[in-house]
Amino acid sequence: MASKTTIIFEDDLEGGQAEETVRFGLGTAEYEIDLNTQNADWFRSLMAPFVDHARKIGRNQSARPVRPVADRRHSAEVRAWARDHGVTINERGRIPATVTEQYETARRR
Repeated sequence: MASKTTIIFEDDLEGGQAEETVRFGLGTAEYEIDLNTQNADWFRSLMAPFVDHARKIGRNQSARPVRPVADRRHSAEVRAWARDHGVTINERGRIPATVTEQYETARRR
């Protein structure tokens, strides 16, 4: 015996058949909604003024946290101190906690 499965997308606003899934994001959340052609066009027309003035970002850019300038400056100070005191440290990447502790201890003296 054979079986056949049919998937019908329903317009999430009005019911009836949807022709497409529209994806969008707001804040840190991403959404998708199934819409018929008329509702998809309406959604895009409502969003157009915002999209026209927005910056497009890549996929990974939104997920990467931004470090404040003060943190980067602190890291540069720790690296400079480490070099001046003969502590081996990479030019890039995470600074080992032991090196940061040594720097903080030396600063308190």
